[in-house]
Amino acid sequence: MTQQATPTRPAPRGRLRRVLPLLITAWLVLEIWLLVLVGSWLGGLTVLLLLIAGALIGGSLIKRAGLKALSAAIEQSKNPQSQQPQTGTSMTVLAGVLLIVPGFLSDLLALTLLFPPTRALWRAGGRRLADKALRSTAGVGADPFADAVRLQEQLRIHRPDGKVIQGEVVEPEAGPRGPQGPDTTYRPPITG
Repeated sequence: MTQQATPTRPAPRGRLRRVLPLLITAWLVLEIWLLVLVGSWLGGLTVLLLLIAGALIGGSLIKRAGLKALSAAIEQSKNPQSQQPQTGTSMTVLAGVLLIVPGFLSDLLALTLLFPPTRALWRAGGRRLADKALRSTAGVGADPFADAVRLQEQLRIHRPDGKVIQGEVVEPEAGPRGPQGPDTTYRPPITG
């Protein structure tokens, strides 16, 4: 006799995962509607030039953010003790990508990522989202974002200088050593 496996039910989808396809579709419809509306007011060639200009500006923003991050990394490698301020490159890169994406809603969202007052609001919202994901009681595998944030926190060592010191904790044997003194036996080096 063979034993049949009972079918397992897939994990229930979260609210965002159910609504996300609808939100993306609504976003695309609004982008196309705005492009057609602005095209009827200004003309198709003007809209095309605006989209090309947005792509060029977005590309230059990404390039500038990359160079800024590279120079900060080089400075940090030369002087590891220096406290580097946040460069904000992730927000700038995201703004550049949104400017490259054709459409005026994505351009408006990119502008909110570039201006300091609204950038601070986006950053605060991202921190709240990450804190909520860290405190999430969902099991492992139930929420991919929460899993990623938890993994990042586990891998990061909380030191002000950000240095990672690899090593191995060796617990001494319990009890006194007696007359022979400390353990001086050879231990091979740790290789990784």
